Amino acid sequence: MTDEPTPPAAPPRHRLLRTAGAAGIGLASAAAALGAGELAAYATGAPTAPVIAVGSAAIDLTPTPLKEYAVRTFGTHDKAVLLGGIYLTMALLAALAGLLAVRRPAVGAAVFGAFGALGAWAALSRPGAAAADCVPSLVAGLVGATAVLLLARLFRRALSTTATDRPGTEKTAERPGQEQHGPGAARQPVGSTDRRTVLVATAGTLAAGALAGVGGRALTDRRYDVTAARGAVRLPAPAEPLSPLPAAVHPNVPGLPPFTTPNADFYRVDTALTIPRIDPREWTLRIHGLVDRPQLLTFDELLREPLEELDYTLSCVSNEVGGPYVGTARWLGAPLPALLRRAGVRSGADQLVGRSKDGMTIGTPLESVLDGRRALLAVAMNGEALPLAHGFPCRSLVPGFYGYTSATKWLVDLEVTTFAAFDPYWVRRGWDRTGTVRTASRIEVPAPFAKVPAGEVTVAGTAWATHRGIAAVEVRIDEGPWQQAELAADAGPDLWRQWSHRWAAAAPGTHRIEVRATDSSGAVQPEQRTTPFPAGATGWHSTVVTVH
Repeated sequence: MTDEPTPPAAPPRHRLLRTAGAAGIGLASAAAALGAGELAAYATGAPTAPVIAVGSAAIDLTPTPLKEYAVRTFGTHDKAVLLGGIYLTMALLAALAGLLAVRRPAVGAAVFGAFGALGAWAALSRPGAAAADCVPSLVAGLVGATAVLLLARLFRRALSTTATDRPGTEKTAERPGQEQHGPGAARQPVGSTDRRTVLVATAGTLAAGALAGVGGRALTDRRYDVTAARGAVRLPAPAEPLSPLPAAVHPNVPGLPPFTTPNADFYRVDTALTIPRIDPREWTLRIHGLVDRPQLLTFDELLREPLEELDYTLSCVSNEVGGPYVGTARWLGAPLPALLRRAGVRSGADQLVGRSKDGMTIGTPLESVLDGRRALLAVAMNGEALPLAHGFPCRSLVPGFYGYTSATKWLVDLEVTTFAAFDPYWVRRGWDRTGTVRTASRIEVPAPFAKVPAGEVTVAGTAWATHRGIAAVEVRIDEGPWQQAELAADAGPDLWRQWSHRWAAAAPGTHRIEVRATDSSGAVQPEQRTTPFPAGATGWHSTVVTVH
């Protein structure tokens, strides 16, 4: 029951405006809710903000084919698209809540209550969540429900007051203790006043919510900012510095990307909607599980280990044929095998599980970590402390495997276990357990659909078969005979290899160029195209150019 009058039916010409006004109070209430949630997240961290919590849970619940579609379609913008979708859905639900609230206030408020409950559940579902993590979403739900109830009450009163105005008659409001008389007496339409009150209240709520949201996010980012802490890291010199890579690893071909990928251009594919911020002074790494001597390392202790440099090409299993999710860097870190041997790996263990600060789990075959390859706990990338987006302060690297089975960013925990005992994040979603990098090659020059003049045309690109190495690259034009490409200097089996080929382009028109690579074992890259799921893409990369 409510003592508020139910607004009578409006003339058809007013219904659209009234519908827009009701939807507007829902949107304003949503802005207030999100703003309050962002302010509350100042105490609990950015990942607990309602939209981020819901988005993170949505990523975990999204079926693998849909995730792959998002990466394939939107690339590194997939997270922005997800957040945009969440905000759009919220806007639609908020508008619906406003429409409901003007007729059934409790139902409209319940929509915001449900959003708060959903956010609280999402926050608590995250690995390592604390009870306080649900507070921002609960606060958001309460503020949103309160705001929509108050705005809906004003809206209903305004409708009722307007409806009682007589046609052609202007109702007036008298000030207390003052009679209205005489031609100069102040007059003010009652319905107009109430409508202005609703408009001002709605706009004010919207503005306050937006300001709280922006301000809350800025305050939270400042509180948890680790930029200064990263800048203060002093990297020790490696025990045995590597020589600079020879210039011969990179063909002098205009347009061909550099052999070493700048940090700013290095690909990023992960599930983190907000980058974990870890103060290295508070960071610890726990090594436990099937070991005789569990270890707990601080960042300073890790830096005191005999650090090694590693030139290594890292690639993502989501890479399509010819895709961009691969890069090469010079990494600096502590040898992972030495740390595991110090802990004393027990017989029967066959999997090493890395856990990220954000709860991601990545499993690597233990025998491959200990078989002599240079697996690292990396702390630096191309001469500087790891960028925040690439795992600061520490990440793992194990050559020969895609990132999803070897490269845990924001690493805080290593567990020695078995494949039978634990399925990591991506394995539970159907991906191959091992994740061995497949042989791949791509054409980077000329660009797709380029127009090139007749005569000698340089075709160039990159090939990789991590931890096996590239022995040969072949190119063919218009399905003609395969021709050997010229390989740049070989920098080692853990690195990609760049190549070039001179093509005598005589015939004008459209031509198709294809490439394939052979690894050091003699295995030729297969022609058949397969999708990245479940074990990495295969197939020959091709491009089309026009000779004029």
